Amino acid sequence: MFKYLILINPLGFMYGSAGSFLSPDNLVGRSGSKFPPEAATLSGLFFSVNKTEKLWDADKLSKGLYVAGPFWAEWDNPEYFYLPIPWSKIIAENESAEWEIKNGNWFCENSKLEPYYKWQRINFWNEPAESIRSNGYAEKFPWNFVSVLHPRLKDDERCTLKIDDAKGGLFLEYSVQMNPDYCLVYLSTHDLPDGWYRFGGENHIVEIKKFKLPDDSPILKLLRQPIEDKFALITPGIWGSNRFSQRCPQNEFFTNQKIQMLTDKPIPYRYRVGDRKTQQGRLGRGRYAVPSGSVYVLEKPIGKPWWDWDKEWFPEEGFSLQKMGCGLCLPINIEITGVA
Repeated sequence: MFKYLILINPLGFMYGSAGSFLSPDNLVGRSGSKFPPEAATLSGLFFSVNKTEKLWDADKLSKGLYVAGPFWAEWDNPEYFYLPIPWSKIIAENESAEWEIKNGNWFCENSKLEPYYKWQRINFWNEPAESIRSNGYAEKFPWNFVSVLHPRLKDDERCTLKIDDAKGGLFLEYSVQMNPDYCLVYLSTHDLPDGWYRFGGENHIVEIKKFKLPDDSPILKLLRQPIEDKFALITPGIWGSNRFSQRCPQNEFFTNQKIQMLTDKPIPYRYRVGDRKTQQGRLGRGRYAVPSGSVYVLEKPIGKPWWDWDKEWFPEEGFSLQKMGCGLCLPINIEITGVA
């Protein structure tokens, strides 16, 4: 089970993702931006640090390290971090609504209400949507995107290269500025020594601090609860094979029953992993993930927490994606009335 929270405080800007090259015919907005970094980024940092610091046996770290996220929290109060609100709860700025299953179908009296908040405090998990809203335990996010324009200059002149040159043109990067009172949060089985590290593809400096979850932590108690027939993802769910992305694990338990879902469009998911033979990173196969907050209602209960799910339920690409927190979920309450 997870034992630590890894807290990441960006020192200055962090970069989200690079935009397309700019030309008069190609002016891009922020469509490619992606933040916060996935748990795979933190996993890569563990192995990078261990390569130089030798904190753990490499094989034991490879077999035993599990991370999950991303979440965020107040820097001085990390235990009660914020996680995605289930899609069954619609929390607008001044009102709220909830989805239920009535006569076998999803139903919401105010289904046209648009969510204003997408994150909630974990200690209010499974509370009614109106209680979360009225008590102020729903938030947007503590960061802002800022577009940064980069020119590619000629080596011998102070002017940009042509668009059709191999390294030419102008391009956008989407920098992210976090409120300094907040931090990114990831669950982990291992801890990192407190300090400053280079984090993410752009290698920007971040401050990292660990927080050990006490054995009687209500967060651990919540994570240990068995998943029955109704649950919501708090991290992206990557299911299926190397070739096909699916909405749920591809096994007899899931495929032989009716599953009702509340979800959004799938999100791209890709990560870079180390290669021991070449000593360089390689880009994993691109997939689509079921987004965080997606709600599942099953006919048959699973009866065990995510941590104890069968390893065969998770895709593998040299390692199980469960190690990256794939599909980490918590039980939720959904009102079911009428006849299916």
